[in-house]
Amino acid sequence: MNKSLIDYREIVGDEKIDTIFRKGSAVRNAHIVMVNSTFQGGGVAEILRALIPLLNDAGPGVGWRVVHGSPDFFRVTKRLHNALQGGEIDLTKKKKQVYRRANEEFSKYTHLDNDLVVIHDPQPLPLIEYYGRKQPWIWRCHIDLSNPNEEVWDYLKRFVLPYDHEVYQMEKFSREGSTHSIIHPSIDPLSTKNMELDEKTKNKYLKKVGVDPKDSRPLIVQVSRFDPWKDPFGVIKVFDLVKEEIDARLLLVGAFASDDPEAEGVYEGVLHKTKNRDDIILAPNAHDIAVNAAQRGADVVLQKSLREGFGLTVSESMWKGTPTIGSNVGGIPAQIEDGETGYLVDPENHEEVAKKILDVLNSDSEEIEEMGRKAREKVKKNFLITEQIEKWLDLCGEILQ
Repeated sequence: MNKSLIDYREIVGDEKIDTIFRKGSAVRNAHIVMVNSTFQGGGVAEILRALIPLLNDAGPGVGWRVVHGSPDFFRVTKRLHNALQGGEIDLTKKKKQVYRRANEEFSKYTHLDNDLVVIHDPQPLPLIEYYGRKQPWIWRCHIDLSNPNEEVWDYLKRFVLPYDHEVYQMEKFSREGSTHSIIHPSIDPLSTKNMELDEKTKNKYLKKVGVDPKDSRPLIVQVSRFDPWKDPFGVIKVFDLVKEEIDARLLLVGAFASDDPEAEGVYEGVLHKTKNRDDIILAPNAHDIAVNAAQRGADVVLQKSLREGFGLTVSESMWKGTPTIGSNVGGIPAQIEDGETGYLVDPENHEEVAKKILDVLNSDSEEIEEMGRKAREKVKKNFLITEQIEKWLDLCGEILQ
């Protein structure tokens, strides 16, 4: 059953909901389409799945289209994604052809006659070349662009430049000289992943992913796609350092996105690395309610990303009041105030990360509870879906006026 904006009144208050409806009324006759490259898996699809129905509830008509491509297309776009975060790629003529061809094929069979087109991330970026710009186009980038591969970024900018507006997660990711806005991603507090759970339900789903709720050993959790940038192998190294001081358990909750062909290989590597270990538990493609239970059942949630566009799993665990340690990269510092709402660490310094985990596990319970309260309040003020809806309505109103 679809949620309504009215359902969020008890969380954010009547004034916020009234403001959203008022701003939605200003664009109620607008028809908007969002385009990305997958309906499931990964943060962008999750954001759109929550955002689009509530934008429709607010006023405008918002649709969702997905660019479908061959395995080669997704291999190329994954490498482009990695390169935008500083990775290496041999950007051959063939790779460019594969990239453009999927977008051209999409344009032949899909009409985008809306009042406003919003393109998410690099996969559908070239579409603007095939539609003649009969309406305003926005490019929404979810990637950490603080240190891109210059060759790749220079190539992709040829597609970015015709866009009327760009939207970034953080100011430091924005393209110099661009007309852009900053819209943080957000979590849905009423979703299965973030709704309140009673103790019985939490324990039921912990058991489903292989965690014994009666086991007194501390539980360290990382929730992320199986991706080199999420550094699951580094997490295991950190865990082994923690184990030198205290007996603990590690739960790696992962996911696979249909537009991420690397994930299976990373998972197989992690599986091989952890075989015959009963202190490390893998939960690939766990249901959202199991992710919720894991974040609530954890003694510490870790997000040891090497690059990170934003890292919504940080806000998810902060919303639940769970002690959260995140890398001092990308959008994570926008969520965690070091020492106040969680802790920031250098992800390359495994000793530092392990020490911070041990500090949390040895902290006074009242101190941890106070940090959890502050963390939840930070998310409530800045990173709930109602905040993102309001900012999108503001931007759409501005672009379409």
